[in-house]
Amino acid sequence: MGAAKVFDMARTDVAGYRDYARKIAGMFEQDPVTLNDLMEGLFHIAMADGFYHPGENAFLENVADIFGLDDLHFNALRARFVPDAPKDPFTVLGVARGTPKEEIRKAWRQLVRETHPDATIARGVPEEAVRLAEKRMIDINRAWDEINGCCGNAAGNL
Repeated sequence: MGAAKVFDMARTDVAGYRDYARKIAGMFEQDPVTLNDLMEGLFHIAMADGFYHPGENAFLENVADIFGLDDLHFNALRARFVPDAPKDPFTVLGVARGTPKEEIRKAWRQLVRETHPDATIARGVPEEAVRLAEKRMIDINRAWDEINGCCGNAAGNL
């Protein structure tokens, strides 16, 4: 069963979203980038009315859990999409405060590779997903600039 078919089924039967989320997670268990793209799409939909309801947060947390995303990853997504969510640059990059700067740099570089709009286009995703990737790149680079600039060349102890 293809992803489009699973999404069509989920759209007509919201009561069983957990089952559909599990099917999608199984389909893409070896492709975390696609699962991340799907979560971004869900955040985008949740914010379409300009309000992030606690029920939407619970739903998204549950889907993220089913998709195997850890709390750091979920909080990074929420920080980028929800205007009143904390904009801690460490959260945006999905690293814990106190992580050595070289590890943060590795996380940033990995996110840039995964997120770059050219990589997104190469995966054949819709134009809306490319725009989300562009926004994600801006947020990721802004977070890195904030962390990198806060400590200058004294890289050691974040």
